[in-house]
This record gives sequence, structure tokens and C-alpha cells, in this order.
Amino acid sequence: MKFALAASRFVNGDLAFNLSQIERDMEAAAGEGAALLCFGEAFLQGFDAFCWRYAADREVAVPRDGAVMRQLCALTARYGVGLLVGYLERDGEALYSSCAVMDGGVLIHNYRRVSRGWKEFTRTDEHYREVGDTRAFSFRGRRLQVALCGDLWDCPARFRTEHLLLWPVYVDVTPGEWADAEAEYAAQAALAAPQVLMVNALSDAPRSWGGAYYFAGGKTAARLPLGQEGILYVDL
Repeated sequence: MKFALAASRFVNGDLAFNLSQIERDMEAAAGEGAALLCFGEAFLQGFDAFCWRYAADREVAVPRDGAVMRQLCALTARYGVGLLVGYLERDGEALYSSCAVMDGGVLIHNYRRVSRGWKEFTRTDEHYREVGDTRAFSFRGRRLQVALCGDLWDCPARFRTEHLLLWPVYVDVTPGEWADAEAEYAAQAALAAPQVLMVNALSDAPRSWGGAYYFAGGKTAARLPLGQEGILYVDL
């Protein structure tokens, strides 16, 4: 099964631009015969799209069964490629950093981050939440599991699995800092799973340099280096 990790650029708060990036990459992934295209944490709205004022953030977040997510589901049917995308979710009055997996026109899995590092927790209230469901799911007959960014740093044992682990992140370290940090991320991923696919996004304000990685046995087996907007394909 071919996986596509999209180290693509988002613009915070620009939903139309970010949607266009997703569709562009879906078309490219379809041309390469990929089964699942993966984006980083909160890619849909941008990782820094929240301002930590609930009334405003509630309007930025989208429900998993709303029009935007239905639009993304429709793209998976159009291009024949599954989609994993991080987004800021609204469910009733609650807000989450979530990750949706779609295929064949439908949402097949919705994961919510369990660690609190996605938010300014000294400024937020009970509307900004984390939950504890870390179960694997089935994608085209294969069992997969998802963790979001700090989940594997705060509680890697909760994600321990023999399944392939998909790890969308938002990492804003510089390329120079990443030269040392890459090995640390690979080793941390190995605490949860023998095979991990990690994908990060690029952004200009604030600056993030992207990067996509296949970690196997605590080592980097394939990479798309920081600073390059593109797609890493991994056949597993």
C-alpha cells in the first residue's frame, strides 16, 4: 500500500487556500497510485488559526459532519485516494485538535488529540478539550493507528501497537535544530510502533519548515527534508 506524506504549505485562517492545497496534492497522489494522502496537524485551518478566545475560535473550527468535511469526503471519491488531515474540530460547544480519515466519499475515522500541548492551556477554558480514544481503525483492510504530535511525547505507551502508526505533527524547529532532533523523533516514535509515518507542514507566519519521514525501528528509513514543499511516497 502506497502512502503519500504531504509536506505542504498552509496559511493560518485561509480555509480556501488550504483546501486548494489539499486538492492539488490529492490529484498528484492519485497520479502516483497512492492509497492514502496524509497532512500535518491542524492543516485544514492552520495550526495557529485559533486566537484562544472562545467566541472567535468557535467560528474557526468545523464540525466533522459539516459542509467543509463533506467537501473533502467528496474529493476522496473523485480522486480515488484516501485522505488523512488534521483540523480544528467543533463538536457542540467543545473544540478539539482532531484528525479525520476519509475514503470513498465517507469519513471512516475521527481521532482527537489526547495531549494538551496543542493549545495555550493557561488561556483556555473547558471548551478546549482532549479525549482518550486511541484505538486502531481499518483502512482498505489494513489496521492503522493515529497519534497527533505531542501525544507520542506525553504518553507513548498509550499508542503502543504493531500496526503502522500515522503521526501528523506541527513542528517549528529550524533546519539547524532538526539536524539533532530528527534522531530524537525517530527514537520517540519507536516507543510506540516499529513503523511510523510522520508528516509536518510548512508555513510562513509563524515559520514552519515542513518535513516528512518514515521511521522504522527507531531510525529514519526515508525522508523529505525540511524546507522542501512536496510529497514523500512510501510503499509499505
